[in-house]
Amino acid sequence: MTERGPRAARLTMKGRDPSEAHRAASPLELLFDLCFVIAVAQASHGLGDAVAEGHHVAGVLRYAVVFFTIWWAWMNFTWLASAYDPDTVPYRLAVLLQIAGSLVLAAGVPRAFVEDDLLLVTLGYVLLRTTLTGLWLQVARSDPARRRTALRFAFGVTVCQAGWVVLLFLPERIRLFGVIVMIVAETAVPAWAQAAGTTPWHPGHIAERYGLFLLIVLGESIAAATTAIREAFGQEHGSGALLSLAVGGLLTVFGMWWLYFARAAHTLLATTHRAGRRRFTWAYGHYLVFAAAAAEGAGLAAYAQLLTGPGPAPAQAAGAAVTVPLAVFLMTVWVVHVRPHRRGSVGEWGYPAVAAVLPAIAFLPQPALVAGLLSAALVGVVEVTDRASAAGRAR
Repeated sequence: MTERGPRAARLTMKGRDPSEAHRAASPLELLFDLCFVIAVAQASHGLGDAVAEGHHVAGVLRYAVVFFTIWWAWMNFTWLASAYDPDTVPYRLAVLLQIAGSLVLAAGVPRAFVEDDLLLVTLGYVLLRTTLTGLWLQVARSDPARRRTALRFAFGVTVCQAGWVVLLFLPERIRLFGVIVMIVAETAVPAWAQAAGTTPWHPGHIAERYGLFLLIVLGESIAAATTAIREAFGQEHGSGALLSLAVGGLLTVFGMWWLYFARAAHTLLATTHRAGRRRFTWAYGHYLVFAAAAAEGAGLAAYAQLLTGPGPAPAQAAGAAVTVPLAVFLMTVWVVHVRPHRRGSVGEWGYPAVAAVLPAIAFLPQPALVAGLLSAALVGVVEVTDRASAAGRAR
């Protein structure tokens, strides 16, 4: 609830209880996620267009960088809000300012893909990160026990943001190297900051936020693929092939949802609450989970464009745009989200097995349908073996 009276006029951020019961995502956090998915949709659209036009290598590189900025800004606030969320008026205004920054970032995504222009993306990132720094400074003032951690976060975020601004003025021939340096620096900040003390993040809350963001990204993938397929049907080209693409795409996205939520993230996070390395592996590994989920929609859209007529992209490249993101998704989910549970289910090994086969599926006539059928089959195997394992443990 929003605080009333004199305290509502100032921003006080004290650590929340990490064992708090019924800690759920707030309506403001849900709005934050929905606005960030606008940027995700722009990145997915840019990747789909790049693949359809035959610029798959450049498109993937730009997508990886742009998606990192989107995901990193979202993740940094998500973990801060899990530990500190006073729900006061100043706090709400600070979050709404971050949402405005995400919309500026989203507006700059098309220019980043078409013209390799990162100016607008960087401006949105500046707005996001400046607000985040202000929140961490308030944490340093309000939570003396974790003052060093908060100040490290504020300092690291500020230095990295300055680095992104400097990157705009570097020659294009060394910009990629600069981007790599900045990504390494960004990912090092949380580990360095929390070496001075762990923030009181909530395992159940973090699991819910990650799960909700994945649901929104998967929904965006369905929307992007549906739009492309609908436009392709309007041109009356290969309706049978488009129908198989639609069925395969739907099976794929349903399978991605089912396989991710086959394991409860909050139980895993609760056991790794004090295990820093494993916690960071789970959190950082979701970059590939989210990026692959969004890229799947881009791949389905690109393949729909291929079916409407000959284009610059070879069929194998368009097929790979459908199967490779699914392979990356399955492999990453298995590594960071399934195997750490250590249930010993035989079906768990289906994740890497299917992921290993998927790249070769790109060379088949209907890669999306085959990928969807493989996803559905894996769901069946995981469900059957999990139930058998549970029955065995019960006995």
